[in-house]
Amino acid sequence: MSRGSTSILVLAGLGACAAAAVVGGEWLMAPSAASLITDSPKEVMDQAWQIVFRDYLDTTGNYTPEQWRKLRRDLLAKTYGNTKESYEAIRGMLGTLNDPYTRFMDPREFKEMQIDTSGELSGVGIQLSLDKDTKELVVVSPIDGSPASRAGVLPKDVIITIDGKSTKGMTTEDAVKLIRGQAGTKVTLQVRRKNQVLDMPLTRDRIELHAVEHQVNTTPEGMKVGYIRLKQFNANASKDMRAALRDLESKGVQGYVLDLRSNPGGLLVASIEIARQWLDEGIIVSTKTRDGIRDVRRANGRALTKAPVVILVNEGSASASEILSGALQDNKRGVLVGQKTFGKGLVQSVRGLSDGSGMTVTIAKYLTPSGRDIHKHGIKPDVVVKLSEQEAKSLKLEEIGTRNDPQYRVAENTLVKQLRTIGKTPAKPYNPSSANLPAALGSTN
Repeated sequence: MSRGSTSILVLAGLGACAAAAVVGGEWLMAPSAASLITDSPKEVMDQAWQIVFRDYLDTTGNYTPEQWRKLRRDLLAKTYGNTKESYEAIRGMLGTLNDPYTRFMDPREFKEMQIDTSGELSGVGIQLSLDKDTKELVVVSPIDGSPASRAGVLPKDVIITIDGKSTKGMTTEDAVKLIRGQAGTKVTLQVRRKNQVLDMPLTRDRIELHAVEHQVNTTPEGMKVGYIRLKQFNANASKDMRAALRDLESKGVQGYVLDLRSNPGGLLVASIEIARQWLDEGIIVSTKTRDGIRDVRRANGRALTKAPVVILVNEGSASASEILSGALQDNKRGVLVGQKTFGKGLVQSVRGLSDGSGMTVTIAKYLTPSGRDIHKHGIKPDVVVKLSEQEAKSLKLEEIGTRNDPQYRVAENTLVKQLRTIGKTPAKPYNPSSANLPAALGSTN
């Protein structure tokens, strides 16, 4: 058998919108496999099997090497009439792990994930997750300005039907197939919100994903606050954050509010790079594989600002957002305001298989600098501020990050108290000749 090529994408995010970095690699096959594998569908099946066998981090207690070997023998002994049958077998194989983050994508689905990483979507604009316990499709967050956001879809909404079709037993991939489509076409979602069932008719649209928005806000006391909203950790997030900080520093802001609300995550490396723009020293995150290997990432002395920062989080802040907020909280660099975060402390890699299909596999868990494992627990903010359903509905898109935004208002007041305590004077404008220049220009660390 010939060896196929693979792409390894390291993710710390949720849903189909997560972005990733690509590292080259190749498949390795045990010699004994050759006698069992006689066609391409089985080749792909064995590639998926080997990825799990080599790298999978079991967090559910449903994996043992012995059972996994037996499953491989059983699957490869069967005959598959077409690729559809073999793909279903692969999904069934991965399903035995009971890990919603380890999943298979056929070539079309894998291509869609690659499109997602480019920063543009065609659909209604929601990030989905499969609840591990209930197996229900849950909205992590709607994308700002998307059809879903405009229609009032909220985090934690449970999708019951899609165009009248029950979502019971659906994977996130199944749901994505039904929800996505050409711009201008329609789809109706039925959602359950607490004890209420709502019909949401939506018109699909092209959705551009801009990672960072920023502006200067002036408090009632006349203090200048740099407001930065980071919406996704995609391939451009670090560059966009750097540009925002340079601009706001040049305008003399005295402190920052960093908004990570409803940010589902994305690139692991982006969360590390962005943390380094805020932290001069200290651990950012450590990752631990099933073999116990710990990869510790630290700040590198190239922070772009030393001004105080308050971080806004909510139940839609997940994964890479939790890495960043956990790093700033544990290092006493910032104060967290808002609601407890989502609670996803696992890292996935995305692997391209030889026939154009692909899969995600859980390979590690991450710990905050103090050693917290936040998976399923989330991160509790220092200042808890809930946003009621009515407040969320009435808050207009243009009001997010202003004093009409209840959670932002508390974050700004928290920042003002900090500035008063330390007697902060206006931050100096960005100095191109300072030691921060390599980081500001995006040099390799």
